[in-house]
Amino acid sequence: MKRNLLHALAIIWLVLLSATVHAQGEGFTPVRNAIRGGSSKELAQYFGSTVELSFDGDKQSYSATQAEFVMKDFFAKNSPAGFDFVHYGGSTEGTPYAVGKYVSKSGAYRMFVKMKSAQGNLVIDTIDFTKE
Repeated sequence: MKRNLLHALAIIWLVLLSATVHAQGEGFTPVRNAIRGGSSKELAQYFGSTVELSFDGDKQSYSATQAEFVMKDFFAKNSPAGFDFVHYGGSTEGTPYAVGKYVSKSGAYRMFVKMKSAQGNLVIDTIDFTKE
């Protein structure tokens, strides 16, 4: 009896855990699609009023409009050959983030995207590219 109860609790815990991970990933789906398509215009729809962009440690804050142009330039020089998020997580404060792998003809990048809540919506706060 105890063993069956433990198995049932373990199954319930795994179902809840997978639902949480799936829910975290859903918020990043349109962001993933924009990055896969190399569309700075589509990606900019999810920018906050300011966005921190980092390329190999060179960090700068931009307005949403400026960040769109910076990403347009990046995609032009490094058009996507493949992209996917490989890990989703959240800080203790509930700030969601995702880690992905961006592949272009000129090389591969580890990509970190952090979201934040603004006026009840999740928006992109930070994008960090690190060449592998």
